[in-house]
Amino acid sequence: MAETVQTKTHDELARQLWAVGDLVRLQILDLLPNSSDCEHALNVSTIATRLGLSQPTVSHHLRVLRQAGIVENKKMCRDVYYWKNADSAHELAEGLKRVLSGETTL
Repeated sequence: MAETVQTKTHDELARQLWAVGDLVRLQILDLLPNSSDCEHALNVSTIATRLGLSQPTVSHHLRVLRQAGIVENKKMCRDVYYWKNADSAHELAEGLKRVLSGETTL
């Protein structure tokens, strides 16, 4: 049973590392707020404008980050707003730290 949990953890960690291992996705994460408050939340149009990218490109990258659990979103009025999932980001950092420090094995 412990092996299954560890494998799942490693699978999830690998998926999340792949998701953040892209320059554009890192730039998006850098822009996104840590909470969903309306004052700081960003939509695809705003992110695309700030990064000088097309909306479809930004939407694709946000989808990858969302599927990895690193970004959350909520539809408000006619737009969808995005922010970082702080708990998931913390777990990602801790998981990488455990692997790099040798506290866990693959």
